[in-house]
Amino acid sequence: MRKGDDSVMDKDKIREGVRLILEGIGEDINREGLLETPERIANMYEELAAGYADDAAVHLCKRFSVDSSDMILEKDITFYSLCEHHMLPFYGKAAIAYIPDGEVVGLSKIARTVEVFARRFQLQERLAAQIADAFMEELAPKGVMVLLEAEHLCMTMRGIKKPGAKTVTVVTRGRFAEEEQLQNQFFRMLGRQDG
Repeated sequence: MRKGDDSVMDKDKIREGVRLILEGIGEDINREGLLETPERIANMYEELAAGYADDAAVHLCKRFSVDSSDMILEKDITFYSLCEHHMLPFYGKAAIAYIPDGEVVGLSKIARTVEVFARRFQLQERLAAQIADAFMEELAPKGVMVLLEAEHLCMTMRGIKKPGAKTVTVVTRGRFAEEEQLQNQFFRMLGRQDG
C-alpha cells in the first residue's frame, strides 16, 4: 500500500504466500506447529509494514514557534526495518539534527517520522534520504542531517555471515550540506570523531 492508496493490506495473499513458502521448503502445512503460522505472519506484516499506511506529514504538522535557530539533535532512536532484497530485518539507531527556521516539532514526532519510513521494505540509504526529505518538505528548516547505523540480518545470518558488521549512512540537506562545521558539530554532539 502506498501513500495516498486507500486499499487495505491483502492478508489473504500474505497467508497464501506463507503456505506456498512452507510447502516450497518441504514442510507439512498441516503440521500442528504450522497451522496458525500463515495467520501469525499476516498479522506480523500488518505491523511491520504499517509505514505504507502512514504519512510523515501528519506527524510533522504539529509545530511550535521558536526564536532560536540553534541545532536540535535527537539521537539513539531505535528503528527496525525490512531489507527489500531479502525481506530480512535490519535494525539500529538513528540520529537526526535540524536547524529550525521559526518552528520546531515535538520530540516524539521526530521518532515517529523515522517509524513511518522504517516500517516499509527499504534500503538503508533510501530510508535516511526519505527522513531528511520529509523534514525539509514539511518543516522547512535551514538544514537537516540524518545518520543511521544498522546491522543487516541479510549480511549477518546468510551470505557472507559477518555478525556485528554495521552500515552507517549519512544524509545532509540545506546548511548541513554546505557547512562542514555544522557536520563536525553534529558528530561531536554524537560523541563520534569519525565523521
